[in-house]
Amino acid sequence: MVTRRDFVRAVSATSLALASSDLVADLVAQSPSGRVLESKFKGLSDIALLTAKRGGCSYADIRFTRNVSDSVAVRDRVVVNGFGFGGQGRSESAGFGVRVIHSGVWGFASSPLVTEDEVRRITLVAVDVARASAIAKRSDVKLVPVAPVTDYWAVPVEVNPDRVSLDDKIGFLMKVNEEALKVPDVFRVQSSMAFDFEWKYLATSEGSYIEQEIWRTAPGLQVTARKGRSVKTRTFSVPPKTGGYEVVQGSGLLENVVRIAGEAVEHCTAPPIGAGLKDVVMTPAHAMLTIHEIVAHATELDRVLGYEANYAGTSFVKLADVGKLKYGSKIFNVTADRTIPGGMCTVKYDDDGVRTTEFPIVRDGILVGLQTNRETAHFVGETASKGCTFATSWRNYPFLRMPNVHVDAGPAGSPSPEQMIADVKDGVLIDGRGSYSIDQQRYNGQFGGDAFWEIKNGKVTRMVTDVTYNAITTDFWANLDAVSGKEHWQMFGTTGDAKGQPVQINHPSHGSPYLLVRKIMVGAAYS
Repeated sequence: MVTRRDFVRAVSATSLALASSDLVADLVAQSPSGRVLESKFKGLSDIALLTAKRGGCSYADIRFTRNVSDSVAVRDRVVVNGFGFGGQGRSESAGFGVRVIHSGVWGFASSPLVTEDEVRRITLVAVDVARASAIAKRSDVKLVPVAPVTDYWAVPVEVNPDRVSLDDKIGFLMKVNEEALKVPDVFRVQSSMAFDFEWKYLATSEGSYIEQEIWRTAPGLQVTARKGRSVKTRTFSVPPKTGGYEVVQGSGLLENVVRIAGEAVEHCTAPPIGAGLKDVVMTPAHAMLTIHEIVAHATELDRVLGYEANYAGTSFVKLADVGKLKYGSKIFNVTADRTIPGGMCTVKYDDDGVRTTEFPIVRDGILVGLQTNRETAHFVGETASKGCTFATSWRNYPFLRMPNVHVDAGPAGSPSPEQMIADVKDGVLIDGRGSYSIDQQRYNGQFGGDAFWEIKNGKVTRMVTDVTYNAITTDFWANLDAVSGKEHWQMFGTTGDAKGQPVQINHPSHGSPYLLVRKIMVGAAYS
C-alpha cells in the first residue's frame, strides 16, 4: 500500500526532476551552440574534475544530460497517450552523473540538482563509493587510452518535431486510421509517433569536452481485425531512426495502411502451418529480431566476461573463439556501426568520449570481433575502444551497450527476394517482429514473426498463422544459404533493449538484406 509519505516523496522527486530539466535547459540556452569551451557546463565540469583530482582519483568524468520524450497516438478516432521512448505522453528529465576511479575501482553518483555545491558534493560521494567498493575488488580497472577532444555534434534534422503542431501530428494519424477503418472486418487501429531528444555534455580528466544533441523518432501502426471468433493484429514494421519529423513523413504509414489492414483480415482465417523442417525466407523487418538476440547480444564483451550474469545473462561465445569460431556460413557477414546515418545508436562519441566507428564482428562466417569499450578492450588484446559505452540518462552509470549491428548485404548479382522464393519447395516467408525466447547464453532460441506466408514449389500460396522456428545459434546461421543485395537491404530496430541493474534502455538499429535459411525446424505456436 502506498503511504502518504511515499506519495509526497514521489511527487517531490517528480517536481525536482522537472525543475532540474528547466534549469539545465536554461543553462543550455545561455551557452553558445557548438562553442563547447564557452559553455556554462565547462565551468561546472572543471569543479567536478578538480574535486576528484584533489580526492586522489586517477580518472574522473562528468556527464550532464537532458532527455525530453514526447509521443502521441490515435486509437480508432480517439487521441490517447502514445507509448514513447520515455513512457507515455511527454516526460522530461535532466541532471548529471560523476564517475571516478579511486583505489583501482569505479565510483559513481548522480543528482538532478545542477549547482556548483551539488557538483562538489556528488563528486565526493562518487569518491566515497569507490573507496568502499575497493574492499571487495578483484583487480584494478584498466582503461585503454583515448585522445582528448573538444567537439560539438548533432544528429542532422530536417524538420524539428517541436515545430510541428500537435494538431498536425494528430491530423496525420487520424487520416491513417480512417483509411484502415474503411477496410471491412477491421475494428481497431492505432497509429502513433514518438520522439526522443537527448542533449549531453561530457568532460573528462583526460582533457575531453564534448557536447552532443540527438533526435530519435519512432512511428508506429497496428491494425486489428475480427472474422467470426478469430481476432488478429497486424503490425506495420516502421524503422525507428535518428532524425526529426521527416522520419514520420517518410515512414510509409499512409501508403501501406490499406495493405496492412487487408493482411490483418486475411490473417484471421489463415490456417496453421504444418510442423517440420522447412526453408525460411526472412524479411529485413523480421531478421532484425533474430540478429538482435543471437548475434548482437552474444557478442557483447561484458556478457562474454560474465559481468551481466545476474540479470541479462552471459554468452556461449568465449574469448578464445575470436578468429576461430564458425558462427555461420561463408556468406554470413556482420558489421557493428555507430556512424551509419539514421542508426538509433549513431553518435559521434560514446559516453567514454571515444570517437565511434564501424567494425567487423563476423567475416565469411568466422567470428572476428566483439563489442568493446575502454574498460574491456584489453581483455581481447586491443589497445583502443570500439566506442560502445552508453548510459540511458544522467542518473545511470555508463557501461557497455550494443551499437547498431547489421548483417551485410550480398555482392552484386546476389539473388532477389523473388529468386529466393522461387528456389524454395517447402517453406515460409516471415515478416515483422513477434515472439521470442532465448536461453541466457544466447545459444538456444525460438522466434516468431508478425505475419507469415506459406511457400510451395517456388510460389507464395497463402497466409498461415502463428509460426515459430527453433534456432541453435551457430547451426542456424550455418544454414544461411542466400542473402539479397544492397538494393533490398533495410535497417529496422528496437526502442526497448534492456540491460543492467538498475535497468537501462538502449535503442539499437539492425539492418539486414532478405535471408534464406535452409532446413529449420518450424512449428505452429498457439496462444
